[in-house]
Amino acid sequence: LLFLLECALRPVLLLALALFSLPVLAASVGQVLANVTIRDANNEPATIPNLGKKVLTIFYTDPDVSDINDPFADALNAAKLPDETYQGIGVANLKDTWLPGSVIRAVVRKKIEKYNSVILTDPEHMLPDAWALGDCNEQSVVLVIDKASKLRYLKRGAMTADEISKGLALVKQLITE
Repeated sequence: LLFLLECALRPVLLLALALFSLPVLAASVGQVLANVTIRDANNEPATIPNLGKKVLTIFYTDPDVSDINDPFADALNAAKLPDETYQGIGVANLKDTWLPGSVIRAVVRKKIEKYNSVILTDPEHMLPDAWALGDCNEQSVVLVIDKASKLRYLKRGAMTADEISKGLALVKQLITE
């Protein structure tokens, strides 16, 4: 009986081992990012504006932890970076929150006014799937992308004061390149 059970479970075990040994794709600094169609604050299709044209800081955030990287956004806003070469963008991860999309979009519209930037929404993990960001549930992911669409900085979770300082310095450096 034990032999029969072992024979029956062997294919299942081999499949499980094969699946768990596959390499995990993850975004990495230096990779070039392609544009993705997600949604704007009014739920209309939208792409990442100025990707490949300006230095971008993108905040991909689960609304359940939406404010954890506001100190970095505030530092970028206070730096009065030139609009000709820089843009800050927020993307609300609607898939991983319990909050209704209409409520999130109302909050998004208020933040658009506060930061004078673009904030988009992602109802189906389109951005993390396209850019291999992995599980973004309960996460705030900060990406700094240069004018050539190359990922130059990636941080998951809250940025420390030192990371904020270094992130701001990097953005300023990339603007001058």
